[in-house]
Amino acid sequence: MNEICSICQHRGICLRMTEYIKDIRNYDTFAVIKPITKGMSGDQKYYVETTDGKRLLLRISDISEYDRKKAEYEMMERAYEHGVLTPKPYDFDLCDGGKSVYSLTGWLDGTDAETQMPHMNATEQYRMGLKAGAVLRKIHSLPAPDVAEPWGARFRRKVQARIDLYHEHNLQSESGDLIIKYLHDKESLLDSRPQTFWHGDFNAGNHMITPEGEIAVFDFNHWNLGYGDPWWEFVLVAWGEEPYAHYFTGMINGYFDNDPPQAFFEVLSYYYACDALSALCLTFLGEEPGTPEDGRRHMENILRWFNKMQNPVPTWYFRDFGL
Repeated sequence: MNEICSICQHRGICLRMTEYIKDIRNYDTFAVIKPITKGMSGDQKYYVETTDGKRLLLRISDISEYDRKKAEYEMMERAYEHGVLTPKPYDFDLCDGGKSVYSLTGWLDGTDAETQMPHMNATEQYRMGLKAGAVLRKIHSLPAPDVAEPWGARFRRKVQARIDLYHEHNLQSESGDLIIKYLHDKESLLDSRPQTFWHGDFNAGNHMITPEGEIAVFDFNHWNLGYGDPWWEFVLVAWGEEPYAHYFTGMINGYFDNDPPQAFFEVLSYYYACDALSALCLTFLGEEPGTPEDGRRHMENILRWFNKMQNPVPTWYFRDFGL
């Protein structure tokens, strides 16, 4: 049975969808077009097969997203050219009579790592994490623009904005006050931090395990700010009561070739402290849905991982785990 069209809810490829995408370059070579409903982004997504056998992923967004989508596509191009295993970029332009923007990339077979994690033992998780860390290191080898504002100045503004929200909305608590004190006491960790390009959302949900057992990365659609301290991206990997500890341990070890410096953990704990404060203020940031209770829960998780910010090495990192 044909898939349901995600544009008009008809089965198969309906006339309305044909009108929507027919001005895409080389549309006349599309032999198969199937809508994809999986994923959290607001993009329209399609699996495409061409008459010459190419398998592609087509993403369509509203024209208001043009600048952001163009930046994401260009970042994917740079990563692909740098040897990162990610879908090959083919085309980017307008469609739907100029009302939408599209990107065409190669199709990668595999399953997302987050789905596979519960079916892996600790060693398998760790091995995949090692590969993911090596991929992230390769992404971070791309330097930030020469005009980049110093990271310390940029991140201090982020921290202060959250502290202001904390006070403005009367979110005071013993845990919150502890976090803010830690952020003030340790802000010198931000000084002289380097900047590189980022993936932007480097977590297990955006890692694909290929049939060959390699880690591919996709969904650069959360690419925000574009660049910054490369160690900041590690804050995105762990969320929830019990993160996949062996996978994240492997990711850190893979990134640092099995020798993470103590300075990394000190900076990591600072960024997680800011993340805890961001979670507490999530409802008021206007970035994504969340409740104060969700924020308090994540903050308490972070305080537990770092022993109330007394230990910069998180509890989910297994320092002595090896193969």
